Parts: sequence; structure tokens; C-alpha cells
Amino acid sequence: MKKTLSVTAVAAAIALSLTACGGGATAAAEGEISYWLWDSNQLPAYQQCATDFHTANPELSVKITQRGWADYWSTLTNAFVAGTAPDVFTDHLTKFPDFVAKKQVLPLDDAVKSGNIDTAQYIDGLADLWVGQDGKRYGLPKDWDTVGMFYNKAMTEDAGISDEQMNTLAWNPTDGGTYEKAIAHLTVDKSGKRGDEAGFDKKNVAVYGLGLNGSGSAQGQTEWSFLTGTIGWTHTDKNPWGTVYNFDDPKFQETIAWWASLVEKGYMPKLETTVGAAMPDTFGASKSAINTNGDWTIGQYTSLKDLKVGIAPTPIGADGKRSSMFNGLADSISSDTKNPEGAAKWVQYLASSACQDVVAAKAVVFPAIKTSSDIAEKAFAEKGTDVSAFTQHIKDGSTFLFPITDNAAKVEAIMAPAMDAVVSGKSPASSLTEANTQVNELFTK
Repeated sequence: MKKTLSVTAVAAAIALSLTACGGGATAAAEGEISYWLWDSNQLPAYQQCATDFHTANPELSVKITQRGWADYWSTLTNAFVAGTAPDVFTDHLTKFPDFVAKKQVLPLDDAVKSGNIDTAQYIDGLADLWVGQDGKRYGLPKDWDTVGMFYNKAMTEDAGISDEQMNTLAWNPTDGGTYEKAIAHLTVDKSGKRGDEAGFDKKNVAVYGLGLNGSGSAQGQTEWSFLTGTIGWTHTDKNPWGTVYNFDDPKFQETIAWWASLVEKGYMPKLETTVGAAMPDTFGASKSAINTNGDWTIGQYTSLKDLKVGIAPTPIGADGKRSSMFNGLADSISSDTKNPEGAAKWVQYLASSACQDVVAAKAVVFPAIKTSSDIAEKAFAEKGTDVSAFTQHIKDGSTFLFPITDNAAKVEAIMAPAMDAVVSGKSPASSLTEANTQVNELFTK
């Protein structure tokens, strides 16, 4: 559902200047700044940021528009074509290389310099993600995320699986380890037989041990990347700005073959059943026992009525370590802006502790600034939510960066159907070699 909210806001006292590489500059930072985001859960926090921003300087106002994920990107794409894109918008790592290539976003280097923004204040690695191949910065970090396992505690208790066991599950691509054993035991057919019991009917499953969000396409962020991260595999030859993808690696294909086998065994839903269905909703309806998902969904899972939810870290790999993709969003300035100075002030404020502390206190996501992230962890704890499954990846250094390359949309167009075919059982994992060849050809043209 679309939701739109307008908020009057005012600029911060610290002035910033921005040298625009497109769009008209104004003589002074004043007027209305349009700002777009997609997460409705974060809207109240940014409304408060806008209100605080307003207190500092009344000659600027901010109009915030929130749209759902899919609608957000299609509307933004159309707005860029029409020359009506917002002044500032929440950006994603899969999108920003294309925006840079099309000169649809402005570099923020002058804003960072004149605003004395210390990029070392952010969680290590986040600021580096938003530097283009031209060496210029196109986004300032707003938050970070890792992956964990949400599980139905009533189901695990009924299955005789303790929280400690959930927190120490181990995985390997040969037999799935204790991770697969838990998934199998938590799967229950309509006659009450568990997945690891004789007589289990995989064609009539009442509760799946593991929920399915989709095939994961080219990234597999919440689906399989936390598994492939433990086998020494990387998406590309280097990151960021790799030019060779590795979907043809036998280790990767072995992992995907194991993961897809959970569908054939009846432990995970068929891919076609997930179309139009939100994984947290099926979890809330007690149709799955475990969901692997990102920390941005913490509130969604813990607020489910009549459900006691546990959160466990990703399983330990054969290398003895856990793994999680490390992603982070940022705010970018559109080259369509007619007020680059005002837009720069708003971006600077969004990237400051003044705003990120407000976001942290809402206990929805983890802000990019280290001290703000600590506040968020305490805020979650005060709400009775242990988020260590997500934060321990940062503390242990068990993360790897979200893959950033050119041709992201074209890579997605090739890998989405290829991965779908494997997970749906229509093609073997070895078919990903041909898809990988098509992907790598994009970088040789």
C-alpha cells in the first residue's frame, strides 16, 4: 500500500555548500526539499528528524514521501526520466552504480569537506561502499544490516530443540549438518509426521522447517549468501567494482544444489507458492518454523501477535565461522534538484548523530554511526529484544560486503530467472555456469 506523508522541516544551523554537477543552484538554501524513502517502519523516526531540522532554521522545509519497495523504484525511475526526481532519496547499493553512470546523482565530496563530516564515525566499511569508480562519493551512510534466523519458539520447544541448540547450529554443503537436521525435525506434515520421521508426506506439509522468500537472484542476501560466505566463495573477483562473477564455481553450485534440495525434500515451500506472499506473514500464520531474514525486519517479526519469536545467528560453516552479507543504505542527491544547497544541508543532517540517534531510539534499524548503533542496541534491549545475532557479525568481523558492480540491472535480469529455475527444480545448479557466462559477457562489451 502506498503511504505519503508531508512534513514541514527546517535546516540545520551548520551551513553546507554543494557544487552541483547538474541541476540549477539557488542563491540561498531556502524553500522545500523533497525526500523519498521506502520503509514505512522508519517514517516516524525521519518525521522527528525533519521536525528537529525545522527547529534549527525555518527557511527550509522537507516534504517526505514514502512508498513500498517495488513502487518506490519504478516511480523513481519514471521521475528521473521526466526530470521530476526528488531532491534527496534513500539509495540502495544495487541501484547507485546505474544512477552514477546516467549522471542522475550528484557527488557529495564538497558537502563532506565543507561540512567537516568525518566518515570514520560510521561502522567500518559503510562509507567506502558509496564511492564510485571515479573516486567521488555519491551517498552518506544512514544504516547497516546483517542476517539472522527468526524462529517460532513454541515450535522449537515442541520439537525438543533448545535455544542453545538454535544458537549453535552448524552447516555444510554435503549433508546440511545440524542446520538441516533442525529444519527437517521442525517440518511437520498434515498428519503430524515430522520431516525426519518415517512416513513423512512431503506433498502435504502443514509447517515447513524453513521459510522461503525467493531464489535470491544474483545476491542471495537473506536466502543463501550467509552459507556461501562460509565456503570461501565470493560473488565477484573483487569488491567493489568487480568485473567477473563466480556463479560457475563448483563450490557455489554445490551450496545452491543443497539449498534447493530442501524444496524437493519438503522442508521448504515450493518457489511458486511464494509469489505474492510475504515470508514474515506466512511465519506469523505458523506455516514455517525458521525464517532467515535481515535485521530491518526485527520489528515486523517481534510484533507478531500471539507468537513468541527467538532470534539465532546464522549457522556455523564448515570453516568454523559464521558469515553474513553486510549491507547499508545511504542518502543521495538527485541531479534534478533545483536547490542543491538545501538538499546538501538535509543530507548532512540525515548523516549526523543528531538524526541517527533519533532513528536509533526508535529501535527499528541500526544506524550507520557507531555511537548511534550502540544506542539502537540498547533500545532494542529495553523492548525485550536480544539483537546480538545481528550485532555479533560486526563484533566478530564475520561480514562480507554487498557486491557492487556495473550492469547491476542486467545481471539481475539474467540471474533472477536462472536461480528461479534451479530452486523450482526445472534446471540443475550446473545450469548457472551458462548464466554466469552471459553475466560476464556484459563486462566485455
